[in-house]
Amino acid sequence: MSAKDKLPSPFERPSAAPTSNAREAWRVFGIMAEFVEATDRLAQVRPAVSIFGSARVAPESEYYQLTEKIARLLSDAGFSVISGGGPGIMEAANKGAFDGKSVSIGLNIQLPMEQKENRYQDISQTFRHFFARKYMFVKLASAYVVMPGGFGTLDELLEALTLIQTGKSPRIPMILVGSGFWGGLVDWFRDRLVAEGMIHPDDMNLLQVIDEPEAVVEAIFSHYERRGFAHLPAEHELLLNL
Repeated sequence: MSAKDKLPSPFERPSAAPTSNAREAWRVFGIMAEFVEATDRLAQVRPAVSIFGSARVAPESEYYQLTEKIARLLSDAGFSVISGGGPGIMEAANKGAFDGKSVSIGLNIQLPMEQKENRYQDISQTFRHFFARKYMFVKLASAYVVMPGGFGTLDELLEALTLIQTGKSPRIPMILVGSGFWGGLVDWFRDRLVAEGMIHPDDMNLLQVIDEPEAVVEAIFSHYERRGFAHLPAEHELLLNL
């Protein structure tokens, strides 16, 4: 008998499979519950801006203070502000919005380190699964404001860019704040990704690099001045199939 003949049939289950399958099934229900709860609770949050950045930035940092100012301006302009709900840039975003006129929202995540819920949240929603949380960031946002950050910030930025580039998500303003921090990355996009044909030159237009807080707010309003903040029917359909 060959080694191939000894392999189990794909229809044969190991003895532990029923228990494992039951656990997986219940886990799916838990994921569904996260989506349903967050969608229901945040359904009326419009318009909103998602702000991303490092959890490791201290309150005395220029990045923290810049984020707080941007969030306050957005809040006073009528935007709900959404952050990851933790410390650092996330706290600064929530704090600025909390002190402003509009709603401050934290989409928190359960992590073994770093993530500790900040106190500047009018609405706090906690997730166990990153992908459910990411979905809500995209679904709710009229714009992305990306402050200096690490791997998590880059993950959010690149995923959002990919969704827009591939037509899976409506095009919204994607604003990188801080030319000194982001300039090298943007140059690399142009010098490597565009130059070597990895992305289309027009894809660079998906990003804006801005330094001044007031200019961030102006760029968002400029994008929507001819069409309003409500999702167009086609955009709504995209988000339903995200």
